[in-house]
Amino acid sequence: MSRPKILVTRSIPDEAKAVLTPHFEIDQYDKHTAIPRPLLLKKIKDKDGLLCILTEKIDEELLHAAPRLKAVATYSVGFDHIDVKACGARKVAVTNTPGVLTETTADFTWALLLACARRVPEGDKFMRAGSYKAWDPMMLLGTDVHGKTLGIVGFGRIGQAVARRAAGFGMKIVYFDTQRIFPEVEKQFDVQFRELNDLLREADFVTLHCVLDAATHHLIDEKAFALMKRTAYLVNAARGPIVDEKALVKALKTGRIRAAALDVYELEPKTAPGLLSLPNIVLAPHLASASLETRTKMGVMAAQGLVDVLALKKMPAHPVNAEVCQSVLAAA
Repeated sequence: MSRPKILVTRSIPDEAKAVLTPHFEIDQYDKHTAIPRPLLLKKIKDKDGLLCILTEKIDEELLHAAPRLKAVATYSVGFDHIDVKACGARKVAVTNTPGVLTETTADFTWALLLACARRVPEGDKFMRAGSYKAWDPMMLLGTDVHGKTLGIVGFGRIGQAVARRAAGFGMKIVYFDTQRIFPEVEKQFDVQFRELNDLLREADFVTLHCVLDAATHHLIDEKAFALMKRTAYLVNAARGPIVDEKALVKALKTGRIRAAALDVYELEPKTAPGLLSLPNIVLAPHLASASLETRTKMGVMAAQGLVDVLALKKMPAHPVNAEVCQSVLAAA
């Protein structure tokens, strides 16, 4: 009996590939750049499963090109690149990798925040250029983090992990989410709820951890920047389109806010005109989950999602569309 055929759209850790190898005939695009769309549509035609990343758009066009496709596993927590409704209509199961990158992303959020507040990239560049001649009491002055007010937008797992770390800096923590958490949980994290506009007015540091959907697209726009303190910092390690990048460039250029740090971008990997030349921004290439341990766990989880659905014929641990997963298994 022939094994199911799957397409893997990028290089993945050996541990993840080892999960797949006993069960599938694997076609892997193992370059470190996104698979070209025409090639993706060609390769997917005879595949039963797909292990993809955020750069691949799983939409009606792709699903139409893949009549045998039964399962898509995304190597990510977010699945805004997947048309889940269209997958459901075509009885395609979708899985993701939640939970595993919470602490790693929270760590990196703090790396961005501290690097931005204390001007670490500027200092590194200054040293490498041979510009440091003598200690100067006014050289590269940054901002204290301890004792300041941190505003967390989106208080799910990652937002809460960021809050736990903020406690070590003696910060006042305010948060906004579409649903307020229970009072006992607020007490546990020592946080206070604010409506978004009030949070923006109050916070010295604003960090984003909300999902990307129609309501959060350009949530931080020119109006939002106008509410923030001129001394405020913005950190985004969630999804790029949550921030209107053109408005951010304007806010940084005009001193509407002091500085920002980004790990994600509105039209990734492209950036808004003028962003790269600004001195008051820290830029990272989507590194929030980029620890060896976490990326390996993510790969194994994504691989196991395909194995569960296509080989073991059982409910995956992390279904995005659970009812569709059940129907796919029932028809197997």
